[in-house]
Amino acid sequence: MRRRILLTAGAVAGVLTLTACGGGGGGGDAGLDSHGDITIWYSNNEQEIAWGKQMVEAWNADHPDEQIKAQEIPAGASSEETIGAAITAGNAPCLIFNTSPAAVPLFQKQGGLVDLSDFEDGDDYITARSGEIADQYRSEDGDFYQMPWKSNPVMIFYNKTMFAAAGLDPENPALSTYDEFLATSKTLKDAGVAQYAINPAPTSEFFQSWFDFYPLYAAQTGGTQLVEDAKATFDSDDGKAVADFWATLYEDQLAGQEQYQGDAFADGYSAMAIVGPWAISVYGDDVDWGAVPVPTQDGTAPEDTWTFSDAKNVGMFTACENKGTAWDVLKFATSEEQDGAWLEETGQMPLRQNLTETYPDYFSANPAYEQFGDQASRTVEVPNVQNSVEIWQAFRDGYSESVIFGDTDVDTFLSDTATEVDDLAAGN
Repeated sequence: MRRRILLTAGAVAGVLTLTACGGGGGGGDAGLDSHGDITIWYSNNEQEIAWGKQMVEAWNADHPDEQIKAQEIPAGASSEETIGAAITAGNAPCLIFNTSPAAVPLFQKQGGLVDLSDFEDGDDYITARSGEIADQYRSEDGDFYQMPWKSNPVMIFYNKTMFAAAGLDPENPALSTYDEFLATSKTLKDAGVAQYAINPAPTSEFFQSWFDFYPLYAAQTGGTQLVEDAKATFDSDDGKAVADFWATLYEDQLAGQEQYQGDAFADGYSAMAIVGPWAISVYGDDVDWGAVPVPTQDGTAPEDTWTFSDAKNVGMFTACENKGTAWDVLKFATSEEQDGAWLEETGQMPLRQNLTETYPDYFSANPAYEQFGDQASRTVEVPNVQNSVEIWQAFRDGYSESVIFGDTDVDTFLSDTATEVDDLAAGN
């Protein structure tokens, strides 16, 4: 299964301590035109390794004087902690194909990331490849310190066998509006086909809200981020609608308040899940699944529905001596040809505009992925702001207390947390 970020609050504190002790770490932005051998890291996911190896082999065959040495990202408490430590030590590789957008503000604060906009064709290349969605990945100074690379737009997966057993239509499930979703969930629960209708992790890690509240908030608002212009956006009618919806699911015991050890959807513990296209190969033939966009309060057409991107990007790091080669490799690795190879190998969506039109043969041969290819053009990223991880942790803490466990009313949660988030976004 695809690995999610495992950077805990403790790991964040550790990285911040390294930042304070180590200063910027790295060699600044000198050497943008320097060429020679480089080192890269990629994820330890089996499919991503296979893609990485063929990409490196293809580059090295044509560039004998600019060779890539590649390896899996070293083991650590989290990839983010490993990267932060490498920045501080000044030995980060040139490129890391496993960079969390949520961690970019911290890595940038460490002085560890190269400003890709400083390359002569930097902005033009990124925006031409990714289109308008690229703007979500700009830092507060307007520049790109990350290459938008690939996403896993999340949708509602549902178990067709369970839906049929509960007397529901497994081909056209009523899941578009909140009222429909709640009614369908109650039918599933009453029929006893699963312990819960849906069971997102109720745990307190900062990233868990990306897989319950945030996709629905993106859909309900038509593509609004949690923070915009350094201000929280969620203390609103839309934010309340989403929070109330989830609070009802928990209050009516249609979603579980205790952590499930395993994959609740794959194990039949829940009838639905919020996951991305990586899950298609994981569930395979073991689950007779279908997928639909996340719901909105009044229902939204699939072609107009937004969701969370669950993206990973590529960072170029300042310790790199041959940044000119690194930039050329980065463009090669995100070329139309290599994006196609990535799609074929992993089933994850390149952050490339007009995706389904660019790779019609792939989506024709793999129809299960087509709706995700279309959905990839309407995704919302985590805000690229100061104290990004701390903002999400503050949000998760308030959400857990109010929405999951019902200890605080939703209005108070939204108001108090928005005030805390505004303070963090201001750099305090």
